[in-house]
Amino acid sequence: MRNLQTPLRAFLRTSASSATVLLTATLAALAWANLAPAHYESFWQTDLSIRLGDWSLSEHLRYWVNSGLMTLFFFVVGLEARREFDMGELRERRRVTLPLLAGISGMLVPVLVYLAVNRGHPSAHGWGVAMSTDTAFALGLLTLVGSRFPQRLRAFILTVAVVDDFVALAVIAIVYSGHVALPALLVALAVFAATLLARAGGVRYGPVYAVLGVAAWVALAESGVDPIVIGLAMGLLTYAYPAARGDLERASDLFVSFREQPTPELERLARLGLTSAISPNERLQKLFHPWTSYVIVPLFALANAGIAINPDLLARAASSPITLGVLFSYLLGKPIGIIGASWLASRVSRGRVRPPVGWAAVTAGGTIAGIGFTVSLLIATLAFQGEQLDEAKIGILAAVLCACLATGVVALVTALLPPRLRTRALLGTSESVIDLAAPVDPERDHVRGPLDAPITLVEYGDFECPYCGQGEQVVRDLLADFGDVRYVWRHLPLNDVHPAAQLAAEAAEAAAEQGAFWAMHDHLFDHQDKLGMADLIRHAEHLGLDVERFRRSLRLRTGAARIAEDVDSADLSGVSGTPTFFINGRRHHGAYDIAALSSAVRVARARATIHPEP
Repeated sequence: MRNLQTPLRAFLRTSASSATVLLTATLAALAWANLAPAHYESFWQTDLSIRLGDWSLSEHLRYWVNSGLMTLFFFVVGLEARREFDMGELRERRRVTLPLLAGISGMLVPVLVYLAVNRGHPSAHGWGVAMSTDTAFALGLLTLVGSRFPQRLRAFILTVAVVDDFVALAVIAIVYSGHVALPALLVALAVFAATLLARAGGVRYGPVYAVLGVAAWVALAESGVDPIVIGLAMGLLTYAYPAARGDLERASDLFVSFREQPTPELERLARLGLTSAISPNERLQKLFHPWTSYVIVPLFALANAGIAINPDLLARAASSPITLGVLFSYLLGKPIGIIGASWLASRVSRGRVRPPVGWAAVTAGGTIAGIGFTVSLLIATLAFQGEQLDEAKIGILAAVLCACLATGVVALVTALLPPRLRTRALLGTSESVIDLAAPVDPERDHVRGPLDAPITLVEYGDFECPYCGQGEQVVRDLLADFGDVRYVWRHLPLNDVHPAAQLAAEAAEAAAEQGAFWAMHDHLFDHQDKLGMADLIRHAEHLGLDVERFRRSLRLRTGAARIAEDVDSADLSGVSGTPTFFINGRRHHGAYDIAALSSAVRVARARATIHPEP
């Protein structure tokens, strides 16, 4: 479990693989619509009804996909945005400003481009088609070229995409919905208000929110407002927080109780304890994200991307203001809006508001944001019909292709820059978010390596933890490979699962009193199965320590206060498991094998050449 990636990285990894499934579904829709156009349309126009007594809701299959299943897609997007806001880069609220401005500008400029191309034409009312970035496609493409761009760009693009998704859904509800039934709309608002009250009251029972969400969706559907907006709203309301050490210890105690007495009641308590230790945001992402990535979004593409392509349509699209408006909006408007807003905000604020990445990465973000597929198709089906809808779809598909090509060109040009200039163009000069609450103090901390090294690797560890034992060899290899890394060890004994960890940590501190901390540190990891009192005394003898002084230090627990300070600093930094690594103050997420840690060190080194750490 400790080698699993964070929800953000898991989200991005799933998006990369699901982009292939989405592309396959799009090609299948095109093939279906061209081989059997009548069957394609008749199938998706099939009615499906839900009846409860005298009440019924009857719509065609395409509606259930577009407004029903896609609600779950936007729910997952809202979950990921909320997690980034609570635990990611955006937890520093000043960092929200730029992606917010870039998201808004990245919608306004494309709309203006579309209106300019369609000026004087009835098709101008379809300006909403040119607004939104496709989150799944954009993040999928970004992951495919991810090795060329910094990790921060993903969070930046995700935030921009969520902003325009939210605005686009508001536009759908206000501009492209049919006749609005006010009583049903008021019911929907009342249900959503009840959801807010339940959240404020600390209700954590998931089925309550599920019932409220379904009720709000039905009320919006009855009102004539497209109900998918409720998905994003419910996702944004779902808390994200790291697992607290106290919750993990309580879950461990409950599991031990169940192990001793495997009764149904203790099984239920243990299961509830394990569930409550993880935030509802992460649990819901784990549950719904595979479904949205591999089923719902591809099904949406299958239902909406089908278009019978023929020479007449292509000839008409080549001069159609709808097709050209959509294409130019995404190919030119999106990059100009995002890059322009980022540059203007940086200049006006005199550098206080800066992109989290360099300008080459911002440019790539602008071209990637030019992929408008899901919401664009959704609005197109609401704004147009017949030939106009076909022309809009051609523009959307052409924009996806051109945005991918433009991103590839940006990546290629960036790769041709000189190394130092390329590093600056990719990483930028903005300061990192510091996750380590207690800064490294060479006068206090146990430090191995050059004290003035530009890279600092901090590990919170437990001498009895088998994963720390595996990571220890990785750390030794890392220090051997990199001469400019200083390594800091901090104690985090997990006493609820490792009964000998506290005593082993105190033994290391007792050895430190004799100047032998690192010798004892290494010896303990080489003998993780021998951490009893008698074993520790033999270890001290083997290292040539003053055994009587060592015994006295263990008996008086002279190192306990120092260990407690490390544990407190771990709590402040949100550390609940071992091993946990920080590189130049930033928490390292994901695998801690030699390849992953070496890559993270190289990125930190590159960033240190641009913006030296204090």
